[in-house]
Amino acid sequence: MSPNSHPADSAGSASMPDDPRDGWSDLLSGRHLAIVTVMASGILLYAMNLYFTAALMPSIVADIGGQAYYAWVTTGFVIAAIVASLFVSRLLDSRGPASAYLIAFVTFALGAAGNAISPTMQILIAGRIIQGLGGGLLAGLGYAVIRSALPERHWARATGVVSAMWGVGTLFGPALGGVFAELGLWRWSYGGLALVALIFALLGQRSFAGMAGSARQNPVPVASLILLVLATIAISLSAVLPIGWPTMLAVGAGLVLLWLFVTVERRSDNTILPKLTYRRGNALKWVYLTVAALSAGVMVENFIPLFGQQLAGLSPLVAGLLGAVLSLAWVIAQLFVVSVSSDAGRRRAIRLGPLLLTAGLIVYGLFQASGAGLATVAIWAGALTVSGVGIGLAWPLLGVAAMSSSRDPAEGGKAAAAITTTQLIAFSITSAMAGTLMAAGGESIADAARYVSLGIALLTLLGVLTAGIATRR
Repeated sequence: MSPNSHPADSAGSASMPDDPRDGWSDLLSGRHLAIVTVMASGILLYAMNLYFTAALMPSIVADIGGQAYYAWVTTGFVIAAIVASLFVSRLLDSRGPASAYLIAFVTFALGAAGNAISPTMQILIAGRIIQGLGGGLLAGLGYAVIRSALPERHWARATGVVSAMWGVGTLFGPALGGVFAELGLWRWSYGGLALVALIFALLGQRSFAGMAGSARQNPVPVASLILLVLATIAISLSAVLPIGWPTMLAVGAGLVLLWLFVTVERRSDNTILPKLTYRRGNALKWVYLTVAALSAGVMVENFIPLFGQQLAGLSPLVAGLLGAVLSLAWVIAQLFVVSVSSDAGRRRAIRLGPLLLTAGLIVYGLFQASGAGLATVAIWAGALTVSGVGIGLAWPLLGVAAMSSSRDPAEGGKAAAAITTTQLIAFSITSAMAGTLMAAGGESIADAARYVSLGIALLTLLGVLTAGIATRR
């Protein structure tokens, strides 16, 4: 592939329709099935854990106290995960996928075990940070390993399965956490997570046996790493600072640090992101920005149950099911779109995704009103379905576009791992912005709902532009 070729174009080459092995049956059998299971389970453990812990937190605070540190349980986990995701490609190069997964799952298990025995909130936060380090590795490995562990004909479908785990996590995480909370077994829940992680560590050893790393020992880009870590911390801190100027200053500082990170990366020979990202005429940067826009849209899920209960009087169960609509549509759509084999079809899907996501969020936001009736709730559900389909259409194909961006396996793996870093940073920025927009609504939950939904829609609207550039010939 030439330096100026577009990743979204090369994504179409990942499927060979004339190959009889190019199908779900081959991917979901034998060693391929074991590999996909490990990758998907790592993503699922991370994605589910965020919502799982949120459902457990009232029970945890009632048991060990520490309500003042409530927000740090999630913030510490997310910051650690973003930092860990930066080291995924280097860990793969030096240790290979089997050892990389062993380190990731064991670290996650140690953190979960620490949570299970925590006597105080401070110890729990330390456990969550360790868990976040393992979770960040698992989230990054889920994309980065596809290129080296599976034949090219399966990249799109494997990416679809792995990406679907983000949606599955939001579907089942809150419910599972709620069950353990209801039974008063929050410590046992983390013990169970630790056990599951150790089981998958053993499965990973068998699944990736014989697969070595590239043995490439690139020095750590210290300047880039420090700037990105500081940016991540600044943005994440905005979620625990008082709403208003402190939040805006933290987000502003984070954005400035991100700009400095890009400036340093462009001038450096040793980078965190693939060098192609900064090459004029290459579309990889636009792929990442489109991923960021889609990730911003995902964050509206955190608010749907709240808006449903307070504006339409829905029961917690029905409001939770409404919140699951976006994830369900996302999962179903992407499992279909990965079978599209033509370059033109994939480019259309990538361009259509952010457009549908934005349109759905705009309709959802405009119909937020107090005393919403059944007809309005139905409109909400339809709009969220459209948004979910938009995410599902583009997400897996963007993953394939990133990992296909270079013929160099190391650079391709780095490109795939950076998807997770981009995604997690976008989650942090959007979460901070949504908190500010909620506060701007004042006493009116309807105004807050409109501000949050339409504010996030502005971010996803940028994805319409970046997707168009990413798929331009």
